[in-house]
Amino acid sequence: MSNQDFQKDSLSASEFGKPALPTGINVLTILTFIGSGIQLLGVVFGFFSAKKSYEEKDKMLAQMNSAEMPGFAKAMMPNPANYEEMVTKSFENRFPMLILGLLAIALCVYGAIQMRQLKKQGYLFYVIGQILPFLSTVLFLGMFMFAGVGFAVGTSITILFILLYTINRKHLVN
Repeated sequence: MSNQDFQKDSLSASEFGKPALPTGINVLTILTFIGSGIQLLGVVFGFFSAKKSYEEKDKMLAQMNSAEMPGFAKAMMPNPANYEEMVTKSFENRFPMLILGLLAIALCVYGAIQMRQLKKQGYLFYVIGQILPFLSTVLFLGMFMFAGVGFAVGTSITILFILLYTINRKHLVN
């Protein structure tokens, strides 16, 4: 059977009046599902480790202020006052942070599923799901959380994905 005959015999989504899933949307949504799974692990881990971190904050502060810690490691650590406040607020607000984190993940996954069906509303759900963790962080933990390498990497990935979905939004029809 030649390649041309195979193409005639194979069924494509467009033969049934439904457009085929564009490659860009396909790749982005698969990466979104993977990222949402990783985020789920992070949210659940953050919830369950908040108490232990709170109980061991004095030990960690002692290590941060230790003369044995190399200078480059100290430079990567948060300000001790900010660290103590962050750990305390993370413990006190662990339930709302868990709920909002799970909601954000659900919105991103639902949005990706909708975009796989080429529905425009999926884009909106996805963007809200990406922005919600930043808003909940400011609300419950404060602005000092937005310093450091971890924030820069996370924000860069979020912005990149929103931009890539925005570029591919032209394929969404419903």
